[in-house]
Parts: sequence; structure tokens; C-alpha cells
Amino acid sequence: MELYHVIAAVGIFVAIYMVIISEKINRTTIAVFGASLLLLFKILTQEQALSKIDFNTIGLLIGMMIIVSITRRTGAFEYLAIWAAKAVKGEPWRIIVVFSIFTAVASAMLDNVTTILLIIPITLVITDTLETDPIPFVLPLILSSNIGGTATLIGDPPNIMIGSAAGLGFIDFIKNLTPIIIVIMIVVIFIFRLLFRKSLHITEEKRMKIMQMDEKLAIKDSVLLKKCLVILGLTIGGFVAHQYLGFESATVALIGAAVLMLISKVDPEEVLLEIEWATLFFFVALFILVGGLEEVGVIRILANGMLNITQGKLVLMLVLILWGSALLSSVLDNIPFVATMIPLIKSMGELSGMDITPLWWALALGACLGGNGTLVGASANVVGSGMLAKHGQKLTFMRYLKYGFPIMIVTIVISTVYLLVFYL
Repeated sequence: MELYHVIAAVGIFVAIYMVIISEKINRTTIAVFGASLLLLFKILTQEQALSKIDFNTIGLLIGMMIIVSITRRTGAFEYLAIWAAKAVKGEPWRIIVVFSIFTAVASAMLDNVTTILLIIPITLVITDTLETDPIPFVLPLILSSNIGGTATLIGDPPNIMIGSAAGLGFIDFIKNLTPIIIVIMIVVIFIFRLLFRKSLHITEEKRMKIMQMDEKLAIKDSVLLKKCLVILGLTIGGFVAHQYLGFESATVALIGAAVLMLISKVDPEEVLLEIEWATLFFFVALFILVGGLEEVGVIRILANGMLNITQGKLVLMLVLILWGSALLSSVLDNIPFVATMIPLIKSMGELSGMDITPLWWALALGACLGGNGTLVGASANVVGSGMLAKHGQKLTFMRYLKYGFPIMIVTIVISTVYLLVFYL
């Protein structure tokens, strides 16, 4: 590979990354433009560019987006939220705990952005009914969505990317990440209690308004709901067993989506319009951009550099990746960061000859939990703050930082202890 190809690949990648961070241009637009420049300058051929795309990640996201889109039409998520609020007698603190747990579990099974889009509107209805500040209710949900999404293969896009690249399945993530995420959620809930206890006093009259809400009115199509629950259950079962059945996780998701579209009789054009195509093309462009760095040898050079810094010691490599991923993912979008790190870790494994499996768990924990550090650290944060703004409540960068960054540090400390004790 000629020197000008190396310089061009690095220059394009850095320039595109900086524009993505600045948010001056839509991230999908600039990423696709950057990928096209790699073809224009003949850094990659068209066939090479296509080979760099991880279609397992793309297929899994498409399948889950279709299933969630159809399920959303039933009103099931609204029903669960109202039922949960009534089950705890409308007590604000208990509502936060139940909704946070629900958000974490839902984010593990769906994805965190989808969960936030579903749960926050219901939370705002409840806070309006209670006539209270919604931020102490919504902020824990944003944090819980990123924590819960860390627990499974399908909970957060970085995990999907890591699982596909490293050959790690649904059960691998459950065994290795879910236990520590449960511990982290318990600790974080106690922190929520300390942080928000003074903001949660309401009158008995307002509490009774919650008790008078009828969750049954939220269900819009009970027949479709039954179909969705069956398919969702079978799909999750497929994720659990896909390694043993010899299927990729994308195959399971796409089969579930196809069957649900067939039996639901929902207009496919409506469903396909609701798929986040901009997000999917952003992924495609990122895979190509990182593939350009890989093709010209930059990834291998960086891997050698990290091995020299850590002297090939797994402990140092693990801590560096965990904390580096967390701190960088708190200020950068974790998706392009993980796309860059995946081939880097692969190269480190090839050069050192050691088992790098613990490094994948360090990357997943760092990137996903690190997203809680600032308001721009993860897509769920941006979406949640945007929904609050539309509701007339502004969650400022500094107010989020006051809560999010310390909680992020606590979760990474817990993760460090976990990884050092169980993997080294």
C-alpha cells in the first residue's frame, strides 16, 4: 500500500470523525460521504468496501426494529408503565425504582434508544399528573437504559458489533455481563435514592390521580399483542439457542420479523418507513471507514503501539481498554469508537498470541457504561433530553454531568474489580 493511501485514509477518517463530534453536519450524511471518498481515492475497491460491512450487525438491527415497530402499535409498553405506577401506589420513589428496573430489563431485550422512546412519554404523563419536575424521573431512566443495554448481545449497538466481530453469542453475554450489570443496577438505584430523595414529595391528592388511571385503555389491539408476545418470546429464545442451532443472531431476528409481518397483517410499507435507515447507513459507512484504516495497515500499527505501552501484559491492556473506552465514550459517540477498537483488539490478539476474550468484555463495559458520563455520550441521552425539551423541560449539559459522570465512574470502578477478580 502506497504512502499517499495511508495518509489519505487517516486524513479522511480523522476529518469525518471530527465533523461527527461537532454535530455540524448530520452524522449519517458525513459518514457516507467519507466512505465514498475512500472509493474515490481508490483506497478501497467496491468489493473490498462491501466485504468490510458487518451484515450480521445490520441484519440484527433491522429485524429488531421491525419487531419493536409492530409491537409498539399494541400499546403494551404504555400498559406496563401505568400498571407498574399503580402497583407501587403512585409513590414517586417507588415509581422511579420500578421504571428504572423496567427500563434496564427492556433495554437488555430490545435496545436502549427504543426503550427510551417508549417509556419517557408515559413517565411524562405520570409526572404531569403528579405536577412534579420530570427530570428526577427521566434522568434515572436514561442512565438505566445504558446500564441495562450492556447486559446482553442485543441491548446496545456496540455489543452487537462486538459479538459479531468476536464470535460471541447471546449466552456468552448473559454469562459474562448480566451478573455484574445486576450488581451495578442495585448500587445505582441506591445512588438514585440519595440524589433525588428531596425532590419526591407529593400530596395525597396528586398520588390518587395516578391510582385512577386505567391501564386497560392503553391496549389498542389485543389480538396483535398476543401475536407479538409469541414472536418476541420465540425470537429471544432463538437468541439464547442460536449458537447451538448454528444460526447467526441476525438470522434469528430477521426470521422473527418476517413471521410477525406475515401474521400481523400490518402494512409493510408503514413498518419499513419506521426503520431507522439513517442509523443503519451510518453503521455501513463506519464499517467502510474503519475498513479503510485496516486495509492500509494503520490498525496494526496502533495495535503494536498499545502492546508496547502495556508490554503485552493482559492486566494493563484490560484496564487501559476499560477506562479508555469509558472516558472516550462519555464524550464521543460509542458506536464509531467501538467500530475503531474492534480491529485494533483483533490485531493485538494476533500479535500477542494470547486469549483476548477478557478485552472484549472490557470494551463492552467501558463503551456502554461510559455513555452515561455526559449528555452526548450515548444516543439514549440525546433522545431523552430532546423529549424533555419538547415537553418544556431543559436538561442542560451541566445538570446531566452533575449526576451522570459520578455514576459512570462508580460503575466503571465496579467493572474494574469484576474483571480483575474473575478474568485474571
